[in-house]
Amino acid sequence: MTLRQAQGPIPLIIDTDTAQDDCVALLIGLLDPAADLRAITMVAGNVGFDQQVRNAHLTLAAAGRLGEVPIHLGCRRPLVREWVSAENVHGDGSGGLSIDEEGLEVSAEHGVDALIRLAAENPGELRIVAIGPLTNIATALVKDPDFVRNVGELYIMGGSNNGRGNITAAAEYNFYVDPEAAKAVFAAGFDITVIPWDPLTLRDAVFSRDRLAEIAEIGTPLAAFFTRIVETTLAFDESVGIPGSTHPDSLTAAVLVHPELLLQSSLYAVDIETASDLTRGYSAMSWGVHDLEPNARVIERVDADGFLVYIRELLTSAVVPSRSIRGL
Repeated sequence: MTLRQAQGPIPLIIDTDTAQDDCVALLIGLLDPAADLRAITMVAGNVGFDQQVRNAHLTLAAAGRLGEVPIHLGCRRPLVREWVSAENVHGDGSGGLSIDEEGLEVSAEHGVDALIRLAAENPGELRIVAIGPLTNIATALVKDPDFVRNVGELYIMGGSNNGRGNITAAAEYNFYVDPEAAKAVFAAGFDITVIPWDPLTLRDAVFSRDRLAEIAEIGTPLAAFFTRIVETTLAFDESVGIPGSTHPDSLTAAVLVHPELLLQSSLYAVDIETASDLTRGYSAMSWGVHDLEPNARVIERVDADGFLVYIRELLTSAVVPSRSIRGL
């Protein structure tokens, strides 16, 4: 048991553009006893905004917790740019699964206001897992000068550690979609941990078809849900030479609640390119030799086998879905 587990579950918010692995990250927040998921905040990202909300409700239902954790609708577009879809990667983000949506509701409180309020109610304690573009986080820090100080830790899935992107040669999707937001967040003074796309995700958070088959054989409704939602992204990943499905979002949630998965990290000075069309969203990560003040901890290596075992064990939970899931 880690120290954090011994002290009780970690209060957190997941700020998400719910599709595929975002759903798995939500399952961690909803089902792991080490996590106390206080809210889900929605930000424009992977797929159409309303579809993201449907995917969040679907995941709550799969976890047997529909109606228990509020969904707050946040920013429906980036700060200054037009939204860029990743539907070519994710499809609808849920593998075609759906539930009866009758009576489903979202909170009347805007996602940015929920972030500000919950951080203020738990100063220094709340953790935020930001696994979409950083629009909501940037808006909150502009609206409330105390927000940065009130947030305990900010875990960000985004960027590459001076490596290749996944939407352009230079940029990872989350930073590319709203580079101005990302630049503002890294300059604000948060206690930041970054889970980058390259090399970390591409090396330590890819589940091969053999490993996915192990999960499918578990036979629980959760394992069936997982298997179905990763199919579209698996096909895309393989089409671009990645030997399996990628899981950076669930890795981000996992290393927060189970830091024993973390094997290596270093402090970096991180900044985001906003001016160049060619390198828009590029994350420049200076490793300590350029006379720059570090502003983030960047994770460099995790226990890849331990992460797979953790996800597999999470999906063995005999959870009864809150509503029948069409398509399973």
